[in-house]
Parts: sequence; C-alpha cells; structure tokens
Amino acid sequence: MKKVAVIYWSGTGNTEAMAEAVAKGAKGEGVEVSLQSVSDATIADVTNADAVALGCPSMGLEVLEEAEMEPFVESLQGEIKDKPMVLFGSYGWGNGEWMEDWEVRMKSYGANLVADCLILNETPDAEGLNQCEALGKALK
Repeated sequence: MKKVAVIYWSGTGNTEAMAEAVAKGAKGEGVEVSLQSVSDATIADVTNADAVALGCPSMGLEVLEEAEMEPFVESLQGEIKDKPMVLFGSYGWGNGEWMEDWEVRMKSYGANLVADCLILNETPDAEGLNQCEALGKALK
C-alpha cells in the first residue's frame, strides 16, 4: 500500500483546511494517507512515506513559521532525496516569496516536486479547495 504523509502548520486554520483537502485528494484505493500537524510529526513520518505534502502559511517577512515548521523542514536535509513532494500554504500579504524560497530549498535537499506549489490568499474558497484536492492527487 502506498503511504502519503500530509504535514502542516496552521495558525488561523486556513492552511489546515488546505491540508485536509490535499489529504482528501490523495486518498484512493491502495493509498494510506496520514494527516498531521507538524507538532506531531517526526522525520520517520516523512522517510517512511512514499510521497509527502508539506503545508505552511507565510509568516512575518515571508518566511516559514519559525518555532515548529522551520526546524522540521531543516531536519529534512539529507532525508528526502528523490522523495515525491508537494508544497502548499496560505498568505494574507506579500507576493509568494516564501513559497518560492521554500521550493528552491526543497529542490536543493533533493526532493522531487511533482506539481507546482499552491498558495491561496486567506481562507480557501471552494475553487481553492478543489485546487488542493488536485494537488493531493498528484501524489498518487
């Protein structure tokens, strides 16, 4: 059975809603999906998965959340070579620079980004949630 891990950090619930939709899209026959907050995730959750989705909103000056998500992402260096992965998150300001930086970083760690990163402004609407489900399907 294929294992997909969806790991996220959410402060307001917007990225959590995105994560739930990504997980819904990844589900299917022969696919086991785990959905968890980064505070509950371990490196083993990533290394034992066949594919991974990571989600985090833009924080501060367009950076990843610094207390939990940033250290978790840093710990993935050397652990995700060729790992199929997608990235997603929400934002309330800026131009998506945090996601562009994150994408470059994951590629430098060796991740195989299987779809374009997805960013949504504020609370995801129905179309945004459909985009999240499509992103999850890319991990199958």
